[in-house]
Amino acid sequence: MWRDPGVPADSFYETRPECTDVPKSRFRIKAGKTLSERRWRAAFSPEGYLDIGRTLSRIHRGGIHPSIRGEVWEFLLGCYEPTSTFEEREEIRQRRRTQYAEWKEECRQLFPLVGSGRFITAPVVTDDGVPVQDPLVLLENNPENGVIVPPQEVGAPSPNNTAKKVTDKKVIQWMLTLHQIGLDVIRTDRTLVFYEKKENLSKLWDILAVYARIDNDVGYGQGMSDLCSPMIILLDDEADSFWCFERLMRRLRGNFRCTNNSVGVETQLNNLASITQVIDPKLHQHIEHIGGGDYLFAFRMLMVLFRREFSFCDSLYLWEMMWALEYDPNMFWMYEDSEETAEESKARLKSIRHYGKFERENMRNGAKNTEEPPLPISIFLVASVLKEKSATLLQQARGLDDVVKILNDTNGNLDAKKACMAALKLHKKYMKKVQH
Repeated sequence: MWRDPGVPADSFYETRPECTDVPKSRFRIKAGKTLSERRWRAAFSPEGYLDIGRTLSRIHRGGIHPSIRGEVWEFLLGCYEPTSTFEEREEIRQRRRTQYAEWKEECRQLFPLVGSGRFITAPVVTDDGVPVQDPLVLLENNPENGVIVPPQEVGAPSPNNTAKKVTDKKVIQWMLTLHQIGLDVIRTDRTLVFYEKKENLSKLWDILAVYARIDNDVGYGQGMSDLCSPMIILLDDEADSFWCFERLMRRLRGNFRCTNNSVGVETQLNNLASITQVIDPKLHQHIEHIGGGDYLFAFRMLMVLFRREFSFCDSLYLWEMMWALEYDPNMFWMYEDSEETAEESKARLKSIRHYGKFERENMRNGAKNTEEPPLPISIFLVASVLKEKSATLLQQARGLDDVVKILNDTNGNLDAKKACMAALKLHKKYMKKVQH
């Protein structure tokens, strides 16, 4: 039987010609399977209500066409509710754009480079809030003025400096992260033509700087630039990109929360260890035996949601598949900070078909009724990769370096849809085992 091979989607995310080692994408735009612009528009009623059940089903079958990816993601991430009208969504959009502009202006008042089209890659304050008088820093802050030679040795704070010392500890903490954000920004998706434009790099820096300021608890952590980058590429408006990223961080911020004793992602790594112990006890025992019982080799996969294991295009396909499988129609109301949200959510009854497949499974097996939230599909994805590589790991891994090497061999060779289906199967198997 003839099968449509589909159209490659790489042309939507152009790669710089000198980057020849970028993995080719497996994702194909397939007629009748991929959610097309025509099908997407047809999924709305005249008032703007979205048939989310049909939309999720189409995404499960073949992902989203790149031309509409950004606006579909806004629903998948909970920026908007499917049962809202065009008018209601436009009102929310304008309100959020205003809010973002206000936050950005607050940041600009604290540090004028925010919103200037420029960004920094060198520290601007010391740990105690004294402005740094390094010539590189001064050049980054004032490129039109040339290099300003500091009055004393490089890197030392200047007693004659006219810039005021910062005394607010939260502001100091924020300013200390700005150069780190800059260093990460210039390394993010550098194979894409999109980031040859400095304005796109500075947009990424601005969004991450504003987020770090408003999320006092988590601030900025390495890896966030990888999560934010696609939002800027898919959505034209900076504020809309910010809110999509902010919604994604609602799911993932726990991974970035650090205390003196632990990193947030450790909880997920412990969960991964528990799943592997149940699903493949022999492999778990072997990993423990070679010193990998903390599962730190899977740290990156969970922190940046497989951005390194897939091509840029395929990682977007994987994300939308995961979010469609995990979709909960109450998400919008869970994220809205309002007292009436609980009542609003209850008032709008949801059909089971409005939930993603993974979420439905959690409802069936009672995982949604426990005090702890259900485990995310991303953990089962990593577990399914380990399960697939189990024989190789048991035979060839004699130390952690071998584990990392074997897992790195999967880079660019994973199929997003197959990986998600394997994760669903593994999740079902795991829940059956732990419940009996």
